[in-house]
Amino acid sequence: MRNIGVIGSGIIGLLAAHGLRKAGHQVTLYSDKTPEQWLQGRPTGTAARFDLSLQLERELGLNHWDDQVPWCEGAHFTVCPEPRNRLLTLTGRLRRPGQAIDVRLQSHRWMNDLVARGGRVEIESVTLERLEQIAASHDLTLVAAGRMELCQLFARDAARSVYDAPQRQLAWMCIKGLKMRHDNLPLVPVRFNALPTAGEVFYMPFLHKDVGPSWNCLFEAKPGGPLDQFRGATSGEQVVEIAKGLFRELFPWDADWFQDAQLSDPNGWLVGAVTPTVRNPVGRLPSGREVMALGDTVMSLDPIGGQGANNGSKQVRNLLECVAGHGDRPFDAAWMHATFERFFARHGLPTYTFNNLLLEPIGPAARELLMAQYGSDGRADNQSAVQRLANAFTENFNDPAALTSVVQDQRQTRELIAQTTGSPWFAALARGGLGVARGQLRQKLGLDPKPPPLAA
Repeated sequence: MRNIGVIGSGIIGLLAAHGLRKAGHQVTLYSDKTPEQWLQGRPTGTAARFDLSLQLERELGLNHWDDQVPWCEGAHFTVCPEPRNRLLTLTGRLRRPGQAIDVRLQSHRWMNDLVARGGRVEIESVTLERLEQIAASHDLTLVAAGRMELCQLFARDAARSVYDAPQRQLAWMCIKGLKMRHDNLPLVPVRFNALPTAGEVFYMPFLHKDVGPSWNCLFEAKPGGPLDQFRGATSGEQVVEIAKGLFRELFPWDADWFQDAQLSDPNGWLVGAVTPTVRNPVGRLPSGREVMALGDTVMSLDPIGGQGANNGSKQVRNLLECVAGHGDRPFDAAWMHATFERFFARHGLPTYTFNNLLLEPIGPAARELLMAQYGSDGRADNQSAVQRLANAFTENFNDPAALTSVVQDQRQTRELIAQTTGSPWFAALARGGLGVARGQLRQKLGLDPKPPPLAA
């Protein structure tokens, strides 16, 4: 049995603490909030999780809300070349649904669970000086403190970090008062409206700590563009009202649905920005002792792809496997580096790459895939070629290693289209292109841009 300290009581710190405790280790979690303070505080974001991440929560007995959560069955994308213009849509199903639960609710419950299962919880704000003491008294110290000051221990990896500044200005809100199903969709999806000249907005079904099944909404604004309207907001109510105006102006097809949105709780909103960053996983303290970064502390992602919690969960599973295989040997810097590199090769690199692709203009390969799947409707009984393509793209959010390399390479994308449709790739693109042209004509006539009939 090893003695392990975990700094941070968000999802990733708690997953690591529970996984290590279940493996028989002595675990102490250090949190700057009590469970009750978590319930009353500000949220940290949506924390969407898909099946690979949820499997770990089930294995650890932490899936307490499966009978309450509004399950996310897939994704519905709308790509707009200009405001008020729906160029094409994608409606794909996940193999198994995902979920998003209020982190405040989870951290409250999971902290209490950890104590009940024999772990220790210490309430304190860990300073660098205190971290020295913690590292001296543990075999391994994990820092899962999000983007707090302790992150400065872990140097930015310039070779892997694509950006050195935020790519979006963010406005996030928990909202209630909206229907949980959309009349024109056969599934409950995360909805995503992309306006390449301005940014993106998406909304996901959410289990709120107070109001239960509801939604949250995230605006991803390109700095200085028409979506970048939230910087001066001083209240959640103001953020919601700005959002309503932007829906009416830019995405009117969802404006009526969003019009009755209300803030779910006074603290349920955030405005800010994130610089996507990969850091050195090993932090060296002034004494020479080493600590290991986990979650957002080592890989900070823009929330555009919903990958933060998923990426962290995969890190935790990798960590648990590496700890189990290490025996009684010291957890030195070489082990920490090797553990992270094992994760990064399997999951971290494709996740970081895929998430960053969503921040960039649509590349030629991804554009062809979107065109080839045009006509997908997300029905559970739809086995058409276009639906299988849409589902494959959607499933990449669960496992970015599945399709990320394909949507970066035109040859691989065309092979996928041909294999899936059983016909030359250009035939699928031609069919999709005709459907898009038809939809554009219908919009000019004031009609709904219905997708073309589904391919067999």
